[in-house]
Amino acid sequence: MRRYLLFFLFLLTALTASAQQYTLSGLVTGQKGLPVAFTSVYIRNSTYGTTANENGRYQFKLNPGTYTVIYRYAGYKEQAENVTITDHSEVRNVQLADEVFRFSQVSDEWKRNRDPGDTIMRRVIAKREQRLNEVKGYSCAVYIKGVQKLLSSPKALSGRAVTQALDLDSMGRGILYQSESLSEFSYGGSSSKIKEVTIASKTAGVNTAFSYNKASDLQANFYNNIFTINGLSTRGYVSPAAADAFHFYDYKLIGSSVQNGRQIDKIEVIPKRKYGQYFTGSIYIVEGDWRIYGVDLFLTKATNSLNFVDTLEVRQQYVPITDSVWMPVSVHFNFKGTVLGFKFGGYYTGIYNNYKLNPAFPEGFFTGEILRIDTASNLKSKSYWDNNRPVPLTQQETRDYFKKDSVAAYHLTKGYLDTLQLTKNNLNPLGYLIFGYSASNRSNRDSLYVFPFLQTFYYNTVEGFGINAKVRYSHTYDDFHSLSVTPAIRYGFSNKLFSANFLTEYKNDPFHNAKFWVNFGSDVLDLNNVGTRSLYFNTLSTILYENNYVKYYRSQFGGFGYQRELVNGLLWTGSLSYSDRAQLYNTSYWKLFNSKNREFTSNNPLAPPGTPADDNSFLFPKHQALTFNTSFQFTFAQQYITRPTGKFNVPSKYPTLTINYRKGIKGAFGSDVDYDFASADISQYNIRIGLSGFSSFKITAGDFFNNKTLYFMDFNHYLGNQGTTFDPTYIGSFHFLPFYTYSTSGAFFEAHYQHNFAGSILNKVGFARKLKLEEIIGANYLSTVGNLNYREFYVGLQRLIFRVDYGISYAGNKKYLQGFRIFYGIR
Repeated sequence: MRRYLLFFLFLLTALTASAQQYTLSGLVTGQKGLPVAFTSVYIRNSTYGTTANENGRYQFKLNPGTYTVIYRYAGYKEQAENVTITDHSEVRNVQLADEVFRFSQVSDEWKRNRDPGDTIMRRVIAKREQRLNEVKGYSCAVYIKGVQKLLSSPKALSGRAVTQALDLDSMGRGILYQSESLSEFSYGGSSSKIKEVTIASKTAGVNTAFSYNKASDLQANFYNNIFTINGLSTRGYVSPAAADAFHFYDYKLIGSSVQNGRQIDKIEVIPKRKYGQYFTGSIYIVEGDWRIYGVDLFLTKATNSLNFVDTLEVRQQYVPITDSVWMPVSVHFNFKGTVLGFKFGGYYTGIYNNYKLNPAFPEGFFTGEILRIDTASNLKSKSYWDNNRPVPLTQQETRDYFKKDSVAAYHLTKGYLDTLQLTKNNLNPLGYLIFGYSASNRSNRDSLYVFPFLQTFYYNTVEGFGINAKVRYSHTYDDFHSLSVTPAIRYGFSNKLFSANFLTEYKNDPFHNAKFWVNFGSDVLDLNNVGTRSLYFNTLSTILYENNYVKYYRSQFGGFGYQRELVNGLLWTGSLSYSDRAQLYNTSYWKLFNSKNREFTSNNPLAPPGTPADDNSFLFPKHQALTFNTSFQFTFAQQYITRPTGKFNVPSKYPTLTINYRKGIKGAFGSDVDYDFASADISQYNIRIGLSGFSSFKITAGDFFNNKTLYFMDFNHYLGNQGTTFDPTYIGSFHFLPFYTYSTSGAFFEAHYQHNFAGSILNKVGFARKLKLEEIIGANYLSTVGNLNYREFYVGLQRLIFRVDYGISYAGNKKYLQGFRIFYGIR
């Protein structure tokens, strides 16, 4: 018995020892003894490795055994070290030799060619489709690390408060933000088949610009024609290995060297034009195999229209997974920039480990969920990160984590929350004027929002001066259930009409975007139910320019509705409402300035031109309406992120189809309306069109296939605009189209298209030139009414915009062109 017990103890000890992992760590330097930051360190004939930190230090876990460790960085000779791990951790410092690329090593074939770099790249490009398709799928472990630093601060803005708040040293330097994550990433052969599970995630500080915190953010593949950089540019950049790269680049062979028995050619990438969507730098090619070995490429704000940063360096290293398949083992983005005299910089690095090629993914594995964040991913302890972090922290990063973790813990104490409660709810008069006022309790489960002053006091010709006071109270029960109630009162001093209404929303399933709402009360509403002008802008146009654009009616109403995502990508909404509606008339005609060429108009939008403002002509009788609405919105190939607090859809690469149905129910509860309306629209936004930018479109068509009894507010209305300001980023509106003139009780069609060539509008000025348009449709002569064709000029930073909006309404036997416009933005 004793012998068996001793054998069992020996076996247990042996198994424990064999399962024990030890750390291989060290410092990577160059020939001058300076650290070589972000050196790739990996085990030969495996896909396991890491990257040194910015101080050249590396570490990773290994089981006992003998390994050949590869140290590799662009510009240095690849170095192999034999390392044996026994029963303790090992330290191996490595000094890399400078790489010497010798033109004399190039084969005779390239010596005879006047442009050997071009010839090499032609062979690489000829195999790009093969490289893109040689792996049908894979899975791997991914570690992402990001740091944003303040490198220097202007003395005039570096006061004691700023220095302490940002934890800056005497030179105005410090870490603003750092993040890291560990995840499992799976790829099924296309961008529609990706899935990532975040196991651990940690952040410290405030990210004020951009971040890459998931594996899909750093999927850098230079075999694709276009290389995109999310967050730093809306443009795409031409890859040096693109199919048409020779239209944009020249290539120069710098020389060749031998790395691990392979001849590596270093090619300088030279753009044909100084300004544009092109890289500069170097690309390294495996000669004979004609594949990418590594890249070291650059973009600048001055020549490549980057946002936020002045320079961006992209480096990537490939390693062989099998004899015929190479995959990236690391990708690194390094950036620098200046804002208001503050110089900042930083990096994001991704490390890819434990590749499994062409795994047999189970059926239904790729469901559109591109990212799932584990419930406890942001709760991992310090010891967990110390044991699993593949890139060691620098002293500065360790200190920054310690301080920010301590601050975060302090922010949860009762004393801090009590102090915060007193300060965060202070009223800022200017902020309330424009943005409103918000207040919340310590736990943030209860909050109150008072709508801005600019939305509270108004003037229009129907009510005169008025008050529209509105607040919203929200209560969060837990991560999945919340309730909000929004009471509002409105009073017009001229027509002495008092309104009060109440809206409540209850959200109970964030994983299916489910919510229930109830509203009831009375209000003064716009006759155009898709919206015209806000109270604030209508007030300005009325009292300053004598343009009372918005036409109102009175409604006393009650209703309820529900929405829910039935399956991924299919959102259903249904509602039932009852209203008692009455016509209103102008009662006030005050204006700050008297316009010689303009007069107030009737509150009846169908009154003929020249009708006096005090007109009381008939538009519709007092009536009741019971209305049922439902819609189905289907987004093709909808992708989404699952967080512990719910499901969050991401913009789709495919169109969204929406089917709407609205019915006026006659007879029930005295309802007078009797109609059936159906419409369908298909839309898609930010469609990348090669190098030229993004296109968006929306097409809508519908008809009243029963229009026995309906009133003006039941018509189909267009989202027009008669003011001088509008939102050029919204696709689906018409600029300068009258709000009510072309509303219809018949069939209609509208189409909108916009292309943004690059950048984002930061400022706009210009003018609109109104042109008369005549069009012959079939045998009918169409004389257009109003100003229907517009050419609008916008000055936008780094953007050229082209846009067309077109619509047709059918009312009886008449056909009207609703609007057509093209506008150009000037870079």
